[in-house]
Amino acid sequence: MKVKTAAKVNLALDVTGKLPNGYHAIESVFQTVGLYDEVTVELTDSGIELSCEVPESFASSDPIPCDERNIAYKAAKLFFEENGMDCGCRIHIKKGIPSQAGMGGGSTDAAAVLYCLGRMTGKSVSAPEKLGADVPFFLTGGTAYVEGIGEKITPIADYSGRILVIAKGKEGVSTAEAYRNIDSLAAPVHTETKKLIDAIEKAPDTACKYFGNLFEQAVQLEEVDSIKSVMLGNDALSAIMTGSGSAVFGLFTDTAQAEICAEKLTEKGFFSAVCRTVPESFIITE
Repeated sequence: MKVKTAAKVNLALDVTGKLPNGYHAIESVFQTVGLYDEVTVELTDSGIELSCEVPESFASSDPIPCDERNIAYKAAKLFFEENGMDCGCRIHIKKGIPSQAGMGGGSTDAAAVLYCLGRMTGKSVSAPEKLGADVPFFLTGGTAYVEGIGEKITPIADYSGRILVIAKGKEGVSTAEAYRNIDSLAAPVHTETKKLIDAIEKAPDTACKYFGNLFEQAVQLEEVDSIKSVMLGNDALSAIMTGSGSAVFGLFTDTAQAEICAEKLTEKGFFSAVCRTVPESFIITE
């Protein structure tokens, strides 16, 4: 079975506290976007094999483990162990989502493996958050209010069909380091997540006023500032870093203008793509 599996952006992302177990509590609005990895899963008699196809432009800055360290491999292992199955599978991942970008590239691959294995066997896993905090969201996709460590997911009004430019430089962000920097912020300016949710439901064209990401204050990357500057200088309604970094998305009303902006970002050496917000994570292609 072969699926295209979507990336996500955080329309809003706030950190609301630190839990006794050391994890941070977040409040966020997640949105799947039409930037995809392609994941193929084939059932076999035994063992788990994983292969990856990574564009040179990604591989140079973001090495992706293509062995048992990969979260997609761990997803298959969890699926077979939890269901007491003695078969195996062959997984192939063709990357279209840059890693270390705050777009859930690894988590969406893991979710795709669980989805494919579930469709092929009729079984499921009980706690996909064991694999990573973003994995449960990708099993639903669309537009959602996300709390806790990412495991509390509430679907909200659909925000699909919006035009985005997504761009990323060479700098990656360690999530652990980003959270440490959050902890040391003296006077953090929190996002207005509840106002964003309300706007998406009642006045979606105004929702971008409430886009925001606390991590921008914590990581302060020069490339993020450069990308935002290009986007806002080319008619983006808003430009925000996603996740703990380092990709940035800009919201546009005009596809032609979005393509001009993406071209300018590419000329400056950034990865860039035009896409839309989408209502689901998976598209079955085979």
